[in-house]
Amino acid sequence: MHVRIGVSGWSYRSWHGDYYPSSVRQKDELAYLSSRLCTAEVNASFYRLQRPTTYQRWYDTVGPGFRFAVKGGRYLTHLRRMREPREPLANFLASGVLALRDRLGPLLWQLPADFDLTSPELPAFLELLPRTYAEARAIARDHGQTLAAPDRHWLGDDEHDALRLQHALEVRSDVGLDDLLPLLAEHDVALVTSDGAGTWPMFATPTASFAYVRLHGPEILYHGGYGDDLLEEWAERIVAWGRDTWVYFDNDADRRAPHDAERLMAMLRARSECVVPGAV
Repeated sequence: MHVRIGVSGWSYRSWHGDYYPSSVRQKDELAYLSSRLCTAEVNASFYRLQRPTTYQRWYDTVGPGFRFAVKGGRYLTHLRRMREPREPLANFLASGVLALRDRLGPLLWQLPADFDLTSPELPAFLELLPRTYAEARAIARDHGQTLAAPDRHWLGDDEHDALRLQHALEVRSDVGLDDLLPLLAEHDVALVTSDGAGTWPMFATPTASFAYVRLHGPEILYHGGYGDDLLEEWAERIVAWGRDTWVYFDNDADRRAPHDAERLMAMLRARSECVVPGAV
């Protein structure tokens, strides 16, 4: 089993002089991060569509072993609440996500805490999700007029059509969960194991051929570090799952995320069951 461990976002001012040496310029943060970790979540894509040039720059910055997990836009998940999802999904995919090509990891979809998990919109959305790069390119061609300008969309290239795409779903309520679990298993979509410091329920039930973990903070949301005992518990849980796993630390407010990521990497590397990629 392969375990990739990284952070949720990488550009935080407080990390300078701590995780990032003072000599590292802001534009070189991703390059530095990719010299120590092998994956990162893109969160900016949740708030607004990024540009193809941005994704291309990220692709060019990291090595071939690095992977980006990209968070789907809140316009689809929170504002449209999954209604009529094809064009918003097409816009997201056409905005430059496909420019990550073989550096593209899982796509992350986060639902609002009050989302009805029994809603008919959810199975329709899961059915629509592309399973290959080729399917994603086909959906991206249906993007809307907001991306009509040539510099606002990128529709991929057929060289990477065979690449498999993975999807993870983060939910923050257990109402309707029993109906959701078999649906996720049917579509090989991972139910995110999301530690939100008790703010929402945490689920550790694997639903896919891989697992996806988000660690937002052990006691206060986005704050505090995971001590050795807690990290050992996470290592045990990941080994017990026995499947490829993606782990992202989002406890960035106190600068702990990248340090905790490196410590968990070291713990899992000591276990014979795990292959833990590192610097690329």
